[in-house]
Amino acid sequence: MISVDSKFVLDVLKEKLFVSVDDFAALKIALKSKDPFQLLIMTILTQNTSDKNAIRAFNNLSKKFEINPKSLSFAPVGEIENAIKIAGMYKKRAIIIREVSRAILERFDGDLRKIFDYPLEKARELLISLPGVGRKTADVILLFAADAPTFPVDTHVNRVSKRLGIVAQNANYEQTRISLMKFFPPSSYLDAHLLLIALGRRYCKARNPLCASCPLKKVCRCASRTGKYLN
Repeated sequence: MISVDSKFVLDVLKEKLFVSVDDFAALKIALKSKDPFQLLIMTILTQNTSDKNAIRAFNNLSKKFEINPKSLSFAPVGEIENAIKIAGMYKKRAIIIREVSRAILERFDGDLRKIFDYPLEKARELLISLPGVGRKTADVILLFAADAPTFPVDTHVNRVSKRLGIVAQNANYEQTRISLMKFFPPSSYLDAHLLLIALGRRYCKARNPLCASCPLKKVCRCASRTGKYLN
């Protein structure tokens, strides 16, 4: 594991990276609506597509239906499909949106906020039990909407944290999440999550990472091993 501390990582990334709310569709809807259900729908739409397309799909959907469990529970699947088509995988997403809406309506009287009354791990468990909700989606909802001390791990966070040496290379989702929660102080989870994503998007790309210009190149084990940062 790396010897650098979390304060150094955060200080460098905050200095070198500009993070805009507009670059994060899920965060944008969380801040705008304060509604965990709308955040859930947006998170479903962002999976395996760009945030730009997810926002357009969400806006299209909101023009046809109120974004709440009752409205979407009874919405025709075909109309949901047409509204969210731009996000891709629209047939599967439309079914998930209606199924999760019905589950929330039946199990929580349409109020997803009721989950926040439970201890963190129980709340995660309840969220993950909903149709189409995985660990990352559950953690996004808890961190963004409830300010709960958890750390969502998307593809960028996973890749960057392993290349830096914060997380073991063979770590699974839960191991990665726990390692990041130990590395960063709880008060910085949201900032750290967004900054690691920004780093992954701009420098630490899956293919052809820009190691030579990466702000963390001097402490990155991947860059140090390959020597790319010396270019």
